[in-house]
Amino acid sequence: MNFRISTHIDELSQRLSSTPRGARLARHLTAHQLAAWGHPHDSDVSDTAQHVVAELAANAVTHGRVPGRDFELRLLRLPEGILRIEVSDTRGDRQLRFGAGEVDGEGGRGLVIVALLAPVWGITDRLVGKTVWAELPLEI
Repeated sequence: MNFRISTHIDELSQRLSSTPRGARLARHLTAHQLAAWGHPHDSDVSDTAQHVVAELAANAVTHGRVPGRDFELRLLRLPEGILRIEVSDTRGDRQLRFGAGEVDGEGGRGLVIVALLAPVWGITDRLVGKTVWAELPLEI
C-alpha cells in the first residue's frame, strides 16, 4: 500500500481496506499527519482527531462496508484553523446509527462520541456512497 504523508500541503487523502486493520491504519495516519502539521501525537488536537477518525472509520468498516470496496480517509487543514475529517464509504444509505445502543452493549455510541468531540459534523452524499465529516478547531 502506498501512501504519502506530506509536510508541504494541507491535505491527506488515502483509500484503506474496509477492515478493522484499515480502520486502525486511518487512526495512525491521522496521528502522523497531524504531527507533520505541528500537532504532536500526545496533543489534545491529535488525541481528539484520532478519536473522531477511529469512530468514523469503525462505522465505515462496520456499517458502510460493501464487499470488495475500500473506504477513504481525507484530512484537510483549512485556512480558518480548522481540521476537516472526512471518511467516505460506498454504501449509499444514510441510515447511520446514532444513539446509546444497548445499555450494556459495545456498539451504537460512535456518532454520539463524534457529536461530543466535533462542534460541527454531518453527512454528504457522493456519486457512489456517502461521506461523514467532522470539523475540529486546530487549537483546542
